[in-house]
Amino acid sequence: MTRSVLALIVAGVSSVSVAAQWPQWRGPHRDGKVAAEHVPAAWPATPTVKWTETVGEGYSTPVVVNGRVFVHSRQAPDEVVTALDLVSGKPLWTAKYQSAFNKNKYANDMSKGPFSTPLVANGLVYTLGTSAVLSAFDEKTGTLKWRKDWSKEIDTSKLFTGTAMSPIIENGLLIVHVGDDSEGAFYALDPATGAQTWTLPGHGPGYASPAAWGIISASRAPESQIITMTDKAVVGVHTGNGRLLWQIPFPDEWNENIVTPVWASDNIVIVSGTRKGTFGYRVEPKGGEWAATQVWHNTEVPMYMSSPVLDGAFLYGFSNRRKGQLFCLEAATGKVRWATEGRGGTNASLVSAGQNLVVLTTEGELLVVKKSPEKYEELRRYTVADSGTWAQPVVLKNGIVIRNTDTVTLWEFSQPV
Repeated sequence: MTRSVLALIVAGVSSVSVAAQWPQWRGPHRDGKVAAEHVPAAWPATPTVKWTETVGEGYSTPVVVNGRVFVHSRQAPDEVVTALDLVSGKPLWTAKYQSAFNKNKYANDMSKGPFSTPLVANGLVYTLGTSAVLSAFDEKTGTLKWRKDWSKEIDTSKLFTGTAMSPIIENGLLIVHVGDDSEGAFYALDPATGAQTWTLPGHGPGYASPAAWGIISASRAPESQIITMTDKAVVGVHTGNGRLLWQIPFPDEWNENIVTPVWASDNIVIVSGTRKGTFGYRVEPKGGEWAATQVWHNTEVPMYMSSPVLDGAFLYGFSNRRKGQLFCLEAATGKVRWATEGRGGTNASLVSAGQNLVVLTTEGELLVVKKSPEKYEELRRYTVADSGTWAQPVVLKNGIVIRNTDTVTLWEFSQPV
């Protein structure tokens, strides 16, 4: 089958309502993109703090839905889910449960999590804890609706961050990937009840979170698949029945497969690893099955913990080389168009916001950068935290939600949020 008869329906077609402001990992479509109409109209010289609330430790990104900010955190020995009022920052409800977690001895400087970003859909808030406890809370009241606990079945003590993938809803199913460094499984559950629909045993999870794509071809019925990185491979999984559609070996000596895959035009999936570099693979049907073929490999700009964003024909990302450098490359060829000199930070989270990139470094610097394949052009730089900022920034119409070591802050721009 030629590529000309293969078409993408929509990249990142998660069934979560796009009317929600920021309901899941990397935003409405899990691709790190914010529509121009939802981006601040102006980037002032100095934003103002609207409110700050202490929530507990963790690297989990807050989510914003229906005028509420939902945060998953740790207040030892418990993991805590808190609903904050978006306007005032005041807590509306709190739910907690005990969650013991023994960290990897090489990760002493890291938080005990949680790391997974909540998902809000169907009137429920879904959270996946560091020790693989999946919970569904009522969005309005915080009442626990159902829970799945895999903590006794797996050993996360050798993992640097325990369970880190962020849940996804696709094809009407809630999908998670849990396990340890020896084995794991994908689980598809009924979002309303937690009843299991299918399971796919196999590799343990990496630290990546999946994205979803719906694909059609001239000779096949529409198929929806999630694409993610396990601890040993890049995989495509059929969301309806859990069948493994394709797999690319991607071993890492520390099992640090972290980057969320990006789907570019011409059916190219882009993935990266800190010790392997950045790759482009073309995924297409061949002989009645799906196959992934390497198109390009770039060793100049490996990505470690930072997931890139796509803007048309160009990919923008943050490499761990030279103590942190932003870059732009051609998605079709892997050719670097530009890269900053370096020393940009330990890590950075990127959001494509209208005509610009919003970049939050782990050192608490927020950059507004013009999207251009021609050159790097920084428009604004703000200091928005005085401690580590590992979570993604949540870009709203007139403000940005920032999470640092143990607090959440709403930075306000020209008009009320």
